[in-house]
Amino acid sequence: MGANEDQEMELEALRSIYEGDNSFRELSPVSFQYRIGEDGDPKAFLIEISWTETYPQTPPVISMNAFFNNTISSAVKQSILAKLQEAVEVNLGTAMTYTLFEYAKDHKEQFMENHHPGNSATPVANIISVETPTTAPSSKKKEKKEQLSKAQKRKLADKTG
Repeated sequence: MGANEDQEMELEALRSIYEGDNSFRELSPVSFQYRIGEDGDPKAFLIEISWTETYPQTPPVISMNAFFNNTISSAVKQSILAKLQEAVEVNLGTAMTYTLFEYAKDHKEQFMENHHPGNSATPVANIISVETPTTAPSSKKKEKKEQLSKAQKRKLADKTG
């Protein structure tokens, strides 16, 4: 069987397995997202798997760049991706999207053990560092001279004169 036939069969299987599962999203016939963890779970994360043209003979592209994951540190994301990559090596040549999603679900606690929900220090620090250069224009505004009304100018002239 060619890669395309394998992909078609896997696509049909994924659609039937995840039918009615709100955690699963088919972004395109070769790209899928799965939310690991329940709605409102601070340790929930989103995995995106995209098939290459020659998948499953070649590894799929696995991403955690979804906005949903913006509170997860890059170190935790890298750790999760590294573990998923190990699972990819073991399953290379076979349909593995379902296997990878299930692997992530089974190992969620282990994956997220170094993630501390509610610790928004990283995003806040990122925001601060990103906004630091933009404070320059506001300092220019401070240099701008105050505008005085005619009455204020007269009073000032009377005091100095």
